[in-house]
Amino acid sequence: MAAAPGAAEREAVDAFLASLAEPAGEMPPPRHLLLPALHALVDAIGWVSEGGLNHVCERFGIPPAEAYGVASFYALLPTEPRAPVVIHACDDIVCRMAGAHRVAAVLEEVLGPAGGTDAVTWLPSPCVGACDRAPAAFVQRSNAENATVDSLAPGLPVERLLADLAGREGTDLALPLRSGSVRIPQVEDGAQGLRLLRRIGRVDPASLDDYQAAGGYDALRRAIDLGPAGVIREVTDSRLMGRGGAAFPAGRKWSAVASAPARPHFLICNADESEPGTFKDRALMEEDPFALIEAMTIAGFATGCEKSYLYVRGEYPVATARLDHAIRECRHQGLLGANVMGAGFDFDIEIRRGGGAYICGEETALFNSIEGFRGEPRNKPPFPTDRGLFGKPTVVNNVETLVNVLDIVLEGGPAFATLGTEGSTGTKLFCVSGSVTRPGLYEVTFGTTLRQLLDLAGGVTSGRRMKAVLLGGAAGTFVTPERLDLPLTFEATREAGAALGSGVVVVFDDTVDLADILLRIAAFFRHESCGQCVPCRVGTVRQEEALERLVAGGNEAALLEEIARGMGDASICGLGHTAGLAVRSALGLGLIGNGGPR
Repeated sequence: MAAAPGAAEREAVDAFLASLAEPAGEMPPPRHLLLPALHALVDAIGWVSEGGLNHVCERFGIPPAEAYGVASFYALLPTEPRAPVVIHACDDIVCRMAGAHRVAAVLEEVLGPAGGTDAVTWLPSPCVGACDRAPAAFVQRSNAENATVDSLAPGLPVERLLADLAGREGTDLALPLRSGSVRIPQVEDGAQGLRLLRRIGRVDPASLDDYQAAGGYDALRRAIDLGPAGVIREVTDSRLMGRGGAAFPAGRKWSAVASAPARPHFLICNADESEPGTFKDRALMEEDPFALIEAMTIAGFATGCEKSYLYVRGEYPVATARLDHAIRECRHQGLLGANVMGAGFDFDIEIRRGGGAYICGEETALFNSIEGFRGEPRNKPPFPTDRGLFGKPTVVNNVETLVNVLDIVLEGGPAFATLGTEGSTGTKLFCVSGSVTRPGLYEVTFGTTLRQLLDLAGGVTSGRRMKAVLLGGAAGTFVTPERLDLPLTFEATREAGAALGSGVVVVFDDTVDLADILLRIAAFFRHESCGQCVPCRVGTVRQEEALERLVAGGNEAALLEEIARGMGDASICGLGHTAGLAVRSALGLGLIGNGGPR
């Protein structure tokens, strides 16, 4: 293209490339740096301009059409001019229950219509991962002098927003919208027996010394003593199941990669938790980052991975900053890099910021995103343990799954397996939000009932009557109050036709309009579908249209069932498979039906 970059754009891209320590000829090829380079552009000027894109393409040797296809895939990489400060105001399930419409009204009153190009603007947004403090917003700031200063603004009261925004002008707007820690009531109450959350509130997340004083890196030392095969044996004996939603046995995945003859092997920590209602991984990354780094190092040691990517959700800047600091500290102390702990193995971690695409939580879409392509899923097989990132054997686990490995290595797999049930071992983190007295993150042993979990959260707000509970987020299913004694295990929820998913528990009282909630879920999947396969691309649109007609009084239940079944049977990936579950379950339970809500 003929467009030329401005000085700020050229400097941002060139500075990013100059900061890299990768020797010439190292694999993978430079294409995998495309997403970070596009982020550098947005951090500098707020959007991907034609001149900036052209400069990126010249430096990378990538056709502009391909680079534009990547940039335009992500919500946080706008390809049209945008204000230097953007308030992404969540209007998803939980925030709309907490008054997101009032926040939007205030923003429009003060800042004008959404999407302006003045100093400050706002946009409606899907879930930003702060449902415990709804309504919430993610603030994205971009300028050459103060790049990447963005923050999570949980609990966004209209009054504070008005007071802060009224009468202010300029890009130096001092929004007091700082990240708020995830609410963890059990930690606030001093509860005993916590495992995954036990260091939160006691250990400084910025101090490696504090972490080591609390037993940090004892697990890695133990892992080195056990050897790779010994570590995998303990993980297998623990019967640890993946905590990201798929519930695949971690030991089987690790063993498959460790024994794969192709080299190199890669490890990916999937920290792109974008399921509406989910914020558990954010808590671990922000408040216990060294635990995740240690757990990833153990996983890399056991599976023969020398290189790892930590793919962090783009809306989690505080988590990204704390993890980056932790990685630097660990490298400085010889806990990452060459010859880790003097034990004769190499392992390092590279952080990748997501660009605001729910689909990149799907593991093969995540591979494409890291490699510098559009985040579209791949067909399976081949499976990641055989051909994953860069076509090599790849282990993919989420944050919660990996942090469990520390206790498994220290106490032994069989001891870990005594917690919980036969098919669901250990503890589980649940993100409880909506119409409850004490929303927040809770850790309970598998087998705890839904009623017991909600009792921990103080029950339904203000003594209102419970209408339903959504398990698993937008991709989950509804249960009614009659199922409150359902044990929270993989096997029990599966038998009940539900799923734990990523640990989302959203409670709806009798004041909530479930038709509005279902329409928002349908709109979410229509927006987040990558469009690659017809069943999902068309099905999510048709589902939203049919649901709108049903809410208006139409007879659409049979069509919605058919659409959900078609997406579930024929879509390439899990997004299409689960896009109709919530609507389908609401119809089946009579929460909504022909003629509208009931």
